[in-house]
Amino acid sequence: MSVPVRRASAAAAIDGPTARRLASRRWAGNPRQTPGALLLALFALLSGGCDDSAPTLPRLATDAVVLAFGDSLTRGTGAPRGAGYPEVLARLIDRQVVNAGVPGEISADGRRRLGGVLDRVVPDLLILCHGGNDLLRRHPPAATRDNLAAMIALARERGIAVLLLGVPAPGLVLDTAALYHDVAMTTATPLEDTAIAEILGTAEWKADPVHPNATGYRVLAERVRAALAAHGAL
Repeated sequence: MSVPVRRASAAAAIDGPTARRLASRRWAGNPRQTPGALLLALFALLSGGCDDSAPTLPRLATDAVVLAFGDSLTRGTGAPRGAGYPEVLARLIDRQVVNAGVPGEISADGRRRLGGVLDRVVPDLLILCHGGNDLLRRHPPAATRDNLAAMIALARERGIAVLLLGVPAPGLVLDTAALYHDVAMTTATPLEDTAIAEILGTAEWKADPVHPNATGYRVLAERVRAALAAHGAL
């Protein structure tokens, strides 16, 4: 499918409050953090605090096209057809949202697939939710970080803004994996870092241990809409 729409500009920097939260979380969560990583966090803190009011995403036109790209969490596995978060989000924001989720896909395969999808859809905004299968299969975090960063760069080369969704690492306490904070910080990409972890930690919102049900996907769509509004896209 090829949709002729206006192309939006690339995403800007993380807002000040997000930068401060990421900086404090990374240092507090790892007392052995390397000096280089600490300097990076401090840089994000200082640079992000310059203009807290600046939007981090370009405003979406009413005819904008949004691409939801990822694995089974994007496809909507665990819910009836049409009940995935992209379909619900489309109704919430009154814009076209294309579901390009492939169940079981790892980030390396997503990296190879993304260029062709961007060329076909020509979106104004990419919502990237990938890497969950890497975490489940214990792939090296560095490789997943590289793949996510490469996908963000690929979108921005085409003038497409990006919102990143964080996925939790397996464990007794679910929290967004640190690699998503790393990618968000190093690429200055807006990050929604609480929704999926909270949904998968709430029994009545999930179909199985790693997939939401229809209620969970609606919650995810609502959180994504809130993130888009908070970062200036709506």
